[in-house]
Amino acid sequence: MRIEQLGEGDPEIAVVGGIHGDEPCGVRAVERLIADRPRVDRPVALVIANEEAAAENRRYLESDLNRSFPGDPEGATHESRLAHALGEAIGDCTTLALHSTQSYERMFALVDELGDVEREICPRLSVDAVVETGAAEGRIFDAIPTTIEVECGYQGSEQAAENAVQVTREFLGATGVLPDVAGPRQSDLPVFRLGEAIPKGAAEEYEVFAENFEEVLAGETFAAADGEGVVADEAFHPVLMSPYGYEDVFGYTAERVGTLSG
Repeated sequence: MRIEQLGEGDPEIAVVGGIHGDEPCGVRAVERLIADRPRVDRPVALVIANEEAAAENRRYLESDLNRSFPGDPEGATHESRLAHALGEAIGDCTTLALHSTQSYERMFALVDELGDVEREICPRLSVDAVVETGAAEGRIFDAIPTTIEVECGYQGSEQAAENAVQVTREFLGATGVLPDVAGPRQSDLPVFRLGEAIPKGAAEEYEVFAENFEEVLAGETFAAADGEGVVADEAFHPVLMSPYGYEDVFGYTAERVGTLSG
């Protein structure tokens, strides 16, 4: 793990890239800040989490870091030990964690639940939606509770890297680190609550017909496995839906619960 700091004092703000080693956008954004060293009004910790996995362009070495929190200093895997170290280093910080996906070309945010901090920051980010994930064992929220995760676009794309730089600057503007940066103010930003995973059976070829965040109606065919359609039993909004993003699931159901303004 690599940690650099801008500004003097104990950071209350952090930016983390490289939680998954095969998602380079966050690493690029953190490295850009380290190289540019902009003037800051508040100290900020800049973290490249799983340096070893990133060097090999692997998601992880032994276990998924974002399923390993809060970790264990004597843990059996590299990622378990790393999760503990990351929590010890920035566990009290308001944190932006940068990711990318195989399911969506633009940006959206994920939070454990919407609190005052999240309601203040998320409208200042160029994201299409906010997703409340709820309790999910082993994720970063178990060690760094005040975290906003942002999916920055398609994994490995130049656009995702550019998006990561942009949303990082917006986050640092919203938290008072970069005083001259003003992001958008989206009072009507839609909020979704994550539901169940959508399993996919063994097949040679998968297809997805639904668009993420756009409602799928009951009875609608939203995906297929080897040409056999998968039909919705009830209406839902798809999140992280893609043919090959996950090994065993197409993605997740979600319920639209309103907007940040109510």
